Amino acid sequence: MDFLITLIVTFLWLVSTSAWAKALTDIKITTGENFIKEITACTGDVKCYYDSVTSMGSLNVSVIFGFLNMILWGGNAWFVYKETSLHSQSNVSTHGAGTVAPPTGM
Repeated sequence: MDFLITLIVTFLWLVSTSAWAKALTDIKITTGENFIKEITACTGDVKCYYDSVTSMGSLNVSVIFGFLNMILWGGNAWFVYKETSLHSQSNVSTHGAGTVAPPTGM
């Protein structure tokens, strides 16, 4: 159950961070220099100039931390998987009463 929850959280981090990165890209495009050309009041005799937009560096950092957090959850999923019965089944031998058979052909 823990492994399943970890996988779900990892997937949700990936989806939400990707959505935020796409939204941030759209915000940058919408508030960029080309935005001035689309304003109807800036046509004709009126001239509008693009000065600047507030720095979006902290927003870029939030996207980076979102992807790093997703990688962290993905790495944690491996350790949670190792604690499940799915992983330990491959290491259990069915030979004898709890003993492992010696390798043959050496």
